Order: sequence, then C-alpha cells, then structure tokens
Amino acid sequence: MDLDAATDLSFTRILAVPRVVICDCWTQAAHISHFFVPAPHKVTACDIDLRVGGRFTTIFDVGRNVVENKGVYLELIPQQELVFTDAYTEGWKPAPDSFMTVIILLSDAGDGKISYTAMARHRTAELRQRHEDMEFFDGWGIAATQLEACAKAALRAACGLAAGDWLRSTLPLE
Repeated sequence: MDLDAATDLSFTRILAVPRVVICDCWTQAAHISHFFVPAPHKVTACDIDLRVGGRFTTIFDVGRNVVENKGVYLELIPQQELVFTDAYTEGWKPAPDSFMTVIILLSDAGDGKISYTAMARHRTAELRQRHEDMEFFDGWGIAATQLEACAKAALRAACGLAAGDWLRSTLPLE
C-alpha cells in the first residue's frame, strides 16, 4: 500500500504470534483495553459491531481526560487487513471532526512470526503533523508491544499452556 508522506504515518514491527490471534485481539472488545492505547493511558470502554459499516467505538482515559472515538469499519479481510475510520459513524453518518483512518496490515514474516503494520491516514498534512507530534511512533510502538503481550496471553489461555510452551507446541515433532 502506497504512503503519502504528506498525510500518512506508518509503523511496522515483527511480532512473534500467529496472525489469527492478533486478529482476535483487534476484533474482540475484551482484548482492546489491554493494548489499544499506550500505558499508562487506558481504554475504559469499547463497542464493536464487526462488519463493514459496523461501529468501532472506544473511550480512553488519557491523563484524566476522557476521549471518545466513534468510528466504523471500512474493510475487514480476515488475518490480513483491518481498516477503520472516525470520518464516519455508524450508518455512514459523516463525523464533523474526523482525525484519521487506520489500516492494520498483517503478513507472514517467517519462523512463525508476522509483519504487523499500522498506518494512520489523515485528511490534512496539519493533522498528520499533529499526530506525529503526539508521539505517534513511540505510542504505536508501545501499543504494538502491548498487543504482542496481549496476544501471547490470549494464546496461552486458549491453549491452556504455560508461558513459552505455546511456541514449542506448534513445532512439528522430530
């Protein structure tokens, strides 16, 4: 996907968890609070209607300020791409003050790892710069670390395995 340097920000990291688990974390409200905003900030509520045109609403506590983010999903390709925006609210109602469209891209990186890219597209260069000044790269980096930890914990819980055993359980027996 092509970036427009004037309006887009992008962050890529290799994560050591399966794509399906990362997708679960991004698409289930119960997981969002564990990674979506960098600590010490918190997600206090999340409401997901997982379908194109469905709502993706989060409420954050950022330095004792409540931030409500109402948006919709634009595209959902299981285990590959997730796109949502605050440019619209549910029912395709235009939002008065949209900030960005987020594109999450997942692909295989070999050795059981995935390439995780988070892209933020903004309406204007000024909004892009504002987001960068809000420490986009550091914040999304912290969130990616939290996402990986959340995914590993979810995988261990789903498999009933002790820490570190989940990877060995996916390797073929010799």
